[in-house]
Amino acid sequence: MDSTIKYVRPELLAVTVVLYWIGMGLKRSQLVRDKYIPMILGAIGVLICVLYIFASCSCASWREAAMAAFTSITQGILVAGLSTYVNQLVKQTGKEE
Repeated sequence: MDSTIKYVRPELLAVTVVLYWIGMGLKRSQLVRDKYIPMILGAIGVLICVLYIFASCSCASWREAAMAAFTSITQGILVAGLSTYVNQLVKQTGKEE
């Protein structure tokens, strides 16, 4: 996990917590099948990161806009993966063997 966190922008780590709670809400609501929750969290993570990255950058050229798009998609996938990882840590820690 330490190696993954190195690649996530510090200001976007909070998105991991938000996605974790969204995932827990989806799980408890039983509106969505469990197998779709990671994909939904990935899409929400990318959306939040796109909003943040484009709101905080001044994209003066198409290259800067392309880099912002790449960064936001990558960051969104990483924070969604981290939220799923945290969920699994909580589940596995609570299990009795």
